[in-house]
Amino acid sequence: MNAVTQLLQSHRSIRAFTDKPVPQALVEDLVRCGQGAATSSFIQTTTLIQVTDPEKRAKLAELGNNQKYINEAPVFFVVCADMNRHKQACEMHDAPMLSGFTEQFLTASVDAALFAQNLVVAAESQDMGICYIGALRNNPQGVAEVLDLPDLVYPVFGLCIGYPDQNPEVKPRLPVSVVLKQNGYEPDDVATVKDYDEHVRHYYATRSGNPKSQSWSEQISGMLQKEARPHMLPFLQKRGFLLK
Repeated sequence: MNAVTQLLQSHRSIRAFTDKPVPQALVEDLVRCGQGAATSSFIQTTTLIQVTDPEKRAKLAELGNNQKYINEAPVFFVVCADMNRHKQACEMHDAPMLSGFTEQFLTASVDAALFAQNLVVAAESQDMGICYIGALRNNPQGVAEVLDLPDLVYPVFGLCIGYPDQNPEVKPRLPVSVVLKQNGYEPDDVATVKDYDEHVRHYYATRSGNPKSQSWSEQISGMLQKEARPHMLPFLQKRGFLLK
């Protein structure tokens, strides 16, 4: 195992940060690392909003399920899928833009995720920690209003970055045999998942922060018994992302 593979397999979400500042030059270097990620057909549909205004941070924390580390992280980004600049590119050439296709939504969202993960790995290589904030999608319209996002731009998630003030354990991932298939899909993973459940239950019971008794399959089955942000579809349609 080399330094890169070791880094990738040691990721933890960090929710407590020291007050050590992250120099803006380093922030911009991390962004350049994000830009180095693969981008479908060179579309480059990611825009980062670095939020330094305390009032806007506080509002975003409120919209993001009151997660205090949104306020406390030295660096906080809102990662956006952005096709507004593509509309501008079309206007530069007097070309009508056809928008609202599911493919555009998928490629823009994947582009943003790849960008962010490149940035995250770069940050972790600099001994920093990160935490993704998917809860911003609880109220994407509110986030859009705080950040003055135009149509064809939507907030995919938030991202906290800073120097860790905690040392949580690494969560055990699904066994490779569950996620790696050979030459076709093999659907029956129940026996392996049951064994994995016990590893996860032990992790949750013995971890240093917020212990609980729950297996992975219990967590997932509970999650999938409730609606998953049904407000996202009308929001995306309103902003020109999903029509067709």
